[in-house]
Amino acid sequence: MSDIRQILRNEIAGQSAISFGRFMEIALYCPKIGYYERDPALIGLAGQFYTSPSLGPLFGHLLATQFAFWSLEGRFDDLRWVEAGAHDGALASAILQWLGKNRPALLSRLTYTIVEPSPVHREWQQQKLAEFGERVNWVNSLADLKSPGISGVIFSNELLDAFPIQRISWDRSRLQWYERGVALRGEEFVWARLQRSNVEIQAELKRAGFFLPPELLTVLPDGFTIDLCPKAADWWKEAAGILVAGKLMTIDYGYTAEELLAPERVQGTARAYFGQRVSDDLLANPGEQDITAHINFTQLQRAGESAGLKTEMLLEQERFLSVIFQRDLDYGNTDKWSPAELRQFHSLTHPEHLGKRFRVLVQAR
Repeated sequence: MSDIRQILRNEIAGQSAISFGRFMEIALYCPKIGYYERDPALIGLAGQFYTSPSLGPLFGHLLATQFAFWSLEGRFDDLRWVEAGAHDGALASAILQWLGKNRPALLSRLTYTIVEPSPVHREWQQQKLAEFGERVNWVNSLADLKSPGISGVIFSNELLDAFPIQRISWDRSRLQWYERGVALRGEEFVWARLQRSNVEIQAELKRAGFFLPPELLTVLPDGFTIDLCPKAADWWKEAAGILVAGKLMTIDYGYTAEELLAPERVQGTARAYFGQRVSDDLLANPGEQDITAHINFTQLQRAGESAGLKTEMLLEQERFLSVIFQRDLDYGNTDKWSPAELRQFHSLTHPEHLGKRFRVLVQAR
């Protein structure tokens, strides 16, 4: 039995059942042995899954181009770019290398901050970014940046989709919602109902942007599942609160609240990935497979706007990167792209690769 399984069994034994969010938190983030804590090589074409940065440095170069445009336009005195969820530091390295080559004056006055609570990840990042010296610093949480706040850019790439979620399902026979937790049956982890009131769950659904009139509930299929992530909204609102001026941006896969209610998403959006294969068995192989869920962009927009931000864009990665490409094309920079960079751009923007899968949300103060 793996250490992760034993930790989960011990926690469930003391409570009879735990929330799926707690199950996910232990499986993914348990220090030293959680899925994301094990090995930086799990991300990439040869690993368990791949991301935009793992395709090569072009993704970072394009983001650096956009961030530089925003920063020069904003004319910030104390300029900072804050990356949350930097994994092994590959994206930060690509961004900073592009700046050193193309905008050295901007780099000379930039502080690049990484929000990283994991000591293991911080060690990976420090090794990758050693050449940039004191230009890069680390903090444990967003709270460490509250004073004096951030002028510049706060961003994440594929961070919020891995935040622990609540699985909320519809019981048509009782006409009420319930939360699905995790219990034990012999040696196996199984789904169980948690003791929570329907009124409490309805309030959480409303806060997340789900408005479900009675006429919809009467036709909603039994077991229809919505994956809620209040921690993502809390994180976004906290980030918005420390942004004095500039942009707050995330790139991730997700939908609006209305899209999340589509009939084809009757089982929710949570999925497991093992060896680059998708699985609906979220409770199998804890600590050995990735678990993610599509984020709710409506919830993030509402959280940011409640903190005084203005939504500037919510669009697909294909369109976002194509606008940057066009700006580079106007300046003649893309003429210097190598065949490898052109292949990376194709994968980043192609509808059947990453172009349609990911969306970009940008809010500003």
